[in-house]
Amino acid sequence: MIKTSKLYSGYGKLKVLFDVNVSIEPGKITAMVGPNGAGKTTLLNSIMGLATIYSGKILLGGIDITKMPPHKVARLGVAYIPQLFSVFSNLTVEENLRVAAYTLPEEKLRDRLELVYSMFPVLKEFSKRKAGTLSGGERRMLAISMGLVKEPKVMLLDEITTDLAPIMAKKVLEKVVELRDVLKLTIFLVEQYAVRALQIADKAYLLVSGTIRYEGEPQELLKHPEFSKLYLGVT
Repeated sequence: MIKTSKLYSGYGKLKVLFDVNVSIEPGKITAMVGPNGAGKTTLLNSIMGLATIYSGKILLGGIDITKMPPHKVARLGVAYIPQLFSVFSNLTVEENLRVAAYTLPEEKLRDRLELVYSMFPVLKEFSKRKAGTLSGGERRMLAISMGLVKEPKVMLLDEITTDLAPIMAKKVLEKVVELRDVLKLTIFLVEQYAVRALQIADKAYLLVSGTIRYEGEPQELLKHPEFSKLYLGVT
């Protein structure tokens, strides 16, 4: 669904990613783990046209989206859920969803809202509440729903369990699994908390200091005897 080839990217003159080759398979959860500052978010920003591409290619279903502006990438079916500033605190839950799907006709929007509320019943219960009154986990579910309401083919999720209590992080990731199993969505999950992501992923990458150090089965990475050293960037 998404493939990067010999990707070098960053911001302005600051190079962050070096020769990154990633293949995100359709209908599966691909996890990208690595220490803080490894370049995980930069990879998502590169896909969405929010970073500087120095060389290499990014393909979406065979379409070259390298350096394509974010709004065009979104129109091709990519929904990006950033770690921060992903909901409007002063708007209600339903208003947030309507803002996210402002390009949809009303009839289509009603269908998408019905789907979102069936996947996230707590949001239907709180549909008239201000987003700022929700718990951290509920806000993450709302952020995911704001991507879901747009009818995406691919969802890019950035650190969606950060600062959540373990029980709420587990609930949020269970919903991510539902998006794959029920809606057959392609998920690219970026996480600093590696074990959480690797437990639900179909495929895993380890990114350290802007380079890929591992590609393969999530469980194999968890059992890797050098995992701690790789994860912490210790050589």
